[in-house]
Amino acid sequence: MADEHPGGAPQAQPKDALISGVKHIIAISSGKGGVGKSTVSANLACALALTGAKVGLLDADLYGPNIPMMMGSTTGPEQKDGKIVPVESHGVKLISMAFLVPEEAPLVWRGPMVHQYLQAFFRDVLWGELDYLLIDLPPGTGDVQLSLSQMVPLAGAITVTTPQEVALYDVRKGMAMFQKVNVPLLGIVENMSHFVCGHCGERTEIFSYGGGERAAEKLGIPFLGRIPIDPAIRDGGDTGHPIVTANPDSPQAAAFRDIAQKIIAAVGGPADQGKPSIGNLLDKLKQPFTKSS
Repeated sequence: MADEHPGGAPQAQPKDALISGVKHIIAISSGKGGVGKSTVSANLACALALTGAKVGLLDADLYGPNIPMMMGSTTGPEQKDGKIVPVESHGVKLISMAFLVPEEAPLVWRGPMVHQYLQAFFRDVLWGELDYLLIDLPPGTGDVQLSLSQMVPLAGAITVTTPQEVALYDVRKGMAMFQKVNVPLLGIVENMSHFVCGHCGERTEIFSYGGGERAAEKLGIPFLGRIPIDPAIRDGGDTGHPIVTANPDSPQAAAFRDIAQKIIAAVGGPADQGKPSIGNLLDKLKQPFTKSS
């Protein structure tokens, strides 16, 4: 897929040259692993597709790709005229490193190789015309995030977190990275926000309460919504049937659809309306998170 360049140095290309048929490219990130970022990515992609939009989902977590499993994609992509035809599942076009390497094979790559394969996911895949291309990033701030910001024009980044304070400190680092490369912050999604007992209906705040909302308020960016921790969401990821399509009338699916509508509004409105300046955001990023504003 990726061309070899002398000395391993990636070649710079205009951002619009790699993928010209996509209206909005949105990165979905997390400051740390284990917060359900890929689950959120899969369900948001399905929610956007249910609006009638043309949607793609790029699994850029090269070291731990699991989007194909979560989307129920059991067969790999085909080739056409030297290009790769993305797999389609639940109305969403998909590409992932999981399609291209054996499941048990580890990827031990340095930055230049990561850059080349990520570039190939844009250049060599027949995405066609898309309204939204969601990019499921690996956790943290590393080679993939930096390469992505250099390759394509991002409409913005979404950060997924859980409510507890330890996760929120990592959120701050990830947001600072996106700000440094001039990527707009579309907002924070709080995943595994609470648990509602299926027997008695009692609500339990397993990972504390309101951390994502406090972080969004502190940073002056939108809080996009809360996703509960629920066995049905987990089962949908394990079986390849995202809750948004498996049970579209459920409260869990409604939470994802509501966030999808906020994303549509965010990227479809005036580019700078209501957004704080980069300088003000960076000042806020230096402040510690506290439960009191």
